[in-house]
Amino acid sequence: MSIKTISSREVYRNPWTSVREDVIERANGQRGIYGVIDKDPASIIIPLEKTPEGEEFLYLIEQFRYTVGGRFAEFPQGGWEQADVDPEELARGELREETGLVAEQMTMLSTLQIAYGVMNQKHHVFLAEGLKHGEAEPDPEEHDLVMKRVSVAEFERMVLSGEIVDNCSVAAWGLYKIWIEQGRPAR
Repeated sequence: MSIKTISSREVYRNPWTSVREDVIERANGQRGIYGVIDKDPASIIIPLEKTPEGEEFLYLIEQFRYTVGGRFAEFPQGGWEQADVDPEELARGELREETGLVAEQMTMLSTLQIAYGVMNQKHHVFLAEGLKHGEAEPDPEEHDLVMKRVSVAEFERMVLSGEIVDNCSVAAWGLYKIWIEQGRPAR
């Protein structure tokens, strides 16, 4: 390891996040400080609907994101503030909570890290297919969620125009596109 932890102290904690400050020593002997945000695992879901006519649609969630002061569209995603959680159970739960959708088939595409320069959080990426509509059950802080159904072409236009700026949604879509190009390989 090129960086050794000399000491670590928690400087902040709430039910969703903890922040620690680590004194570190680099391989060249220089010391420094790392601020690290620790969060429990999350899942992001690509809800893909295919019509009998062959059209493809995606379901997005639009919500206000306090940290950047605006409403944005993104794929359903989130965590349950539990370190040990089954990724597929989490993905199914987040999909149902935020959209009311239930998937016949969930395929894990990969596990990514969110902003690993400052944060330690896994993000499990799932493709949800065979969607059935039900009633959403948003958390109290998700009271302003709006679900949108958009075509794949519209989603990609929104990404390129800067309407979708969530790096997790864009990364998940890129992962899905590679997975499709590879012939939907089994994981």
